[in-house]
Amino acid sequence: MANAMFFQLLTVVPFLSLLLLSPSLALNQDFCIADLPRGDTPAGYPCKPQANVTADDFYYSGLATTSPPAAPFNVGVSSAFVATFPGVNGLGISAARADMAPGGVVPLHWHPLATELLYVLDGTMACGFISATLNKVYTKTLRKGDLMVLPQGQPHFQYNLGNDTAVALSSYSSSSPGVQVLDFVLFGNDLPSDVVSKVTVLDQVQVKKLKALFGGSN
Repeated sequence: MANAMFFQLLTVVPFLSLLLLSPSLALNQDFCIADLPRGDTPAGYPCKPQANVTADDFYYSGLATTSPPAAPFNVGVSSAFVATFPGVNGLGISAARADMAPGGVVPLHWHPLATELLYVLDGTMACGFISATLNKVYTKTLRKGDLMVLPQGQPHFQYNLGNDTAVALSSYSSSSPGVQVLDFVLFGNDLPSDVVSKVTVLDQVQVKKLKALFGGSN
């Protein structure tokens, strides 16, 4: 019996080795710079011809600054997703920066396609997420140098706890993590106000006020 098992292993191990070395399971090219003009696909952007790739394709300076904090949340955000940084295409990584002025908030939102790892560059902020399964809130006070992981698809938020600007740098497990902000989902659309009122238990006057604030109609 033992001999039979031994000979089975002798045949299986080389087979597994071939699988591990199979081109279909291994990275078959070093990179795939997004060819943005050709458009996105379910499998990602097509690759820019390697003969046309330069060092600039792997470089991005867009996170050096952010836009000025904007109403109503008093936060400035800049991102390095594939649509602005083609070098991350196919690599399963991207980044963003948020600058929260005193009183600033990154409102409740979620990333359908990625987990977020948030690192505090400066200031003090509250950061938390709501578990979809348990509907439980997990929140922490974060200071310069702290990290917090925000699982994929879970609604999360940050807000500034200090008197100075708080800055966070986030990385994502996708080159295109996607983002849905709750306020815009509810009030930045053309769903009739009476329907929004029904599904949110808010009165129509408040719904119309919020639609005006977030660019919705009807």
